[in-house]
Amino acid sequence: MSGEPYGTVPSSLADRIHQRREELTAVELPVEGRLSTLRGLTLEAEGCQVEIGSRCLIETTSGKEVEAQVVGFNRSRTLLMPTGSVAGLRSQARVKPVPGQASAPCGDELLGRVIDARGRPIDGLGPLKTTHSTPLMGHPINPLDRAGIHEAFDVGVRSINGLLTLGRGQRVGLFAGSGVGKSALLGMITRHSEADVTVIGLIGERGREVNDFVRETLGRKGMERAIVVAVPADQPPLLRLHGAMLATAIAESFRDRGQQVLLLVDSLTRFAQAQREIGLATGEPPTSKGYPPSAFAMLPQLVERAGNMAHGGSITAIYTVLAEGDDQNDPIVDAARAVLDGHIVLTRALSDAAHYPAIDIGASVSRTRSAVNTPEQEQLIRRCLQLSASYRSQEDMIRVGLYQSGSDPLLDKAVAFWPRLQAFLQQPATSGVGISAARAQLADILQSQ
Repeated sequence: MSGEPYGTVPSSLADRIHQRREELTAVELPVEGRLSTLRGLTLEAEGCQVEIGSRCLIETTSGKEVEAQVVGFNRSRTLLMPTGSVAGLRSQARVKPVPGQASAPCGDELLGRVIDARGRPIDGLGPLKTTHSTPLMGHPINPLDRAGIHEAFDVGVRSINGLLTLGRGQRVGLFAGSGVGKSALLGMITRHSEADVTVIGLIGERGREVNDFVRETLGRKGMERAIVVAVPADQPPLLRLHGAMLATAIAESFRDRGQQVLLLVDSLTRFAQAQREIGLATGEPPTSKGYPPSAFAMLPQLVERAGNMAHGGSITAIYTVLAEGDDQNDPIVDAARAVLDGHIVLTRALSDAAHYPAIDIGASVSRTRSAVNTPEQEQLIRRCLQLSASYRSQEDMIRVGLYQSGSDPLLDKAVAFWPRLQAFLQQPATSGVGISAARAQLADILQSQ
């Protein structure tokens, strides 16, 4: 027996108890509050002590709970944005903070599945059996941990592979107005690309388009190595934001395993519009075309999560950008052009002429093209673009018969080259053309001049 009196706590245990009490005192635990005001899309709660980005549960009259996220503060009040219907909420309802940050499911169990912004399956194929998760917001990447872009990425589209060659780890925008074939081109790329895994975020689309894209555009073959995150337009703006972040987080989890991931987000404009709704609801001042500053700040935060990593994994990302009214100077189009590594432009004139895919090669740019092509291949591409630009500059005169053959040797070659180029740029959606085949076909066309 020790010399300590009976019933006395040993000094070592007493020290540990005292230390634990100090630790609990130092930690500021979340404090519950009460719902005070509902203004448009924003809820205000009093008494809560939570951080920006934290989640809360709000009790309803039916006994169910509505999830909301902290998006700001107004003096002593906490601003919340609900992720679902606000039916059943009442004044002074209990607001309970949820510990921990939002996470995303990850793992091979996601392949072939369609999930919503909360990571729940909506395809009727049963519950997900994932055992791992990753932070929804991801982690900032040290720029020096990124690897350079030196390998071409095969998307299966001849015009892109041949003239706008993409690099593995590149982030490119697909700019187009409504109804000119963005979704169809994304489905084509999904079926024919060389990616190990494809993650598709359908953000803010019509519910019918989501169903058509999954069942018809992708089909069974396209879904084999694909994961679809679907957040239709009728979902709250916070869920539309989470949908794009969820798709990116899932892509990051596969990249961290060393796999080559293709991330398709349709569309970046709907993502920005969701942040516009949230920003305006929380009192941000509107700037360009009604977008608050946070909408432009969110774009690089999302796209910078893609790219090559030094350990071998990569995310090659394609973001569709809706040019409202076919305006290429739309503020979101202009902001996306500045933060991406290139842009592919689809035009309504080509779409109306049944030219598929409706890619305007003269208006499109891949900033990594020269890094993944040899000097000989670059010379062929420049020659092709030169002939195309020469024809386009005098197209009206050629069509009405005012141009006389022999007046311009370069234009004469362009006139002979134009029909072969148009045949090269068009491609059925059901067939894919690899990079090697596209380069060989382009070389054959130019050598015939």
